Amino acid sequence: MYKFSKGLTLVLFSLALSACSSSPEDNDIAAKTSPDVLYSQARTSMELGNYSKAVRSLEALDSRFPFGPHKTQVQLDLIYAYYKMDDAASGIANIDRFIRLNPTHPNIDYVYYMRGLVNMQADSYLFHDMLNIDRTDRDPKNAQDAFKDFDRLIKTYPNSKYAADAQKRMYSLKNRLAQYSIQVAEYYIKMNAWSAAAVRAQSVLETYPGTPSTERALEIMAKAYGELGQNQLKQNVLMVMQANFPNNEILAN
Repeated sequence: MYKFSKGLTLVLFSLALSACSSSPEDNDIAAKTSPDVLYSQARTSMELGNYSKAVRSLEALDSRFPFGPHKTQVQLDLIYAYYKMDDAASGIANIDRFIRLNPTHPNIDYVYYMRGLVNMQADSYLFHDMLNIDRTDRDPKNAQDAFKDFDRLIKTYPNSKYAADAQKRMYSLKNRLAQYSIQVAEYYIKMNAWSAAAVRAQSVLETYPGTPSTERALEIMAKAYGELGQNQLKQNVLMVMQANFPNNEILAN
């Protein structure tokens, strides 16, 4: 029953995506509608959670009335709507355009925050999460970009109302990036590339200190240094483990 419900969810999700495309009738109506009416329709669609319909109205406004009375808010609404539709490519493109055209806008901190959210969303895989598949070994570029986006927000706009949430998300991203480095280090172990494994594990301690991956990084370093005959380095690692993880099984050997 559990597997059936998972499959049913995927089917329903696919059907929902297929229903998002616009019709020629929608385009004809948009072409004959005033900017105020179009924007009102877009806002109503967003409030109802119909983001695909909202995007159609907003895109029509953006293309037909690029200098209209709602031009800036249209761009901000498009960014949010693309995020809700999980359209990272369109979201990032519109965010970067907004930053380029409106670098001193009062809501620019929000735009940087949304850039982090969009990149963080792009790093997650809905189907993997639904099916409980661990894919911490996937390409971390989006996670790295999201981390940079949130870091820039906090450093440039420390008093932003989005700074606190950005800080929390950076902690989660730091854990994810540390896990990826551990996956790489463990791959090097399988290939008997002990020096590369040690360097990668050490990068976890230096770049992502305080994460749950710290203990595993130390284990890898101890093993790698042992295989390399670097006994003094191995002892140094074991001393760190003794101070921080005294119950680790390696210390009992």
